[in-house]
Amino acid sequence: MLIAVASKSGTVVDQHFGHAERFLIYDYGGGNPAPVKEVQVDKYCSHDPNHPFRHPQFNTIVSALQGCEAVVTAMIGELPKQELQKLGLTPIVTSEPISVALKGAHDAVSGSLLKTDE
Repeated sequence: MLIAVASKSGTVVDQHFGHAERFLIYDYGGGNPAPVKEVQVDKYCSHDPNHPFRHPQFNTIVSALQGCEAVVTAMIGELPKQELQKLGLTPIVTSEPISVALKGAHDAVSGSLLKTDE
């Protein structure tokens, strides 16, 4: 399972989805997360409190995260969160160390899949 993490430090989930300029992609298989790649993106957020949904920036980020099943971030706006969910990406909000957050994301997505199959 590929999971994207918004992190500036590289050790803790410490980036807002809209402020992230990179996402770290991990493969979480068998309980052993392995870094796969780092993708650079343009910030989604324009720092305008009344900004509309920014489709071009959002779509570019989603393309960069292709193949991921979850996006782990320190914060995310409600509209981008809903749009990610519509695309089948599970947004996870946390500020935990990446290793802990990856397990939580894996468990959350796996749990969602089990509920869907019931």
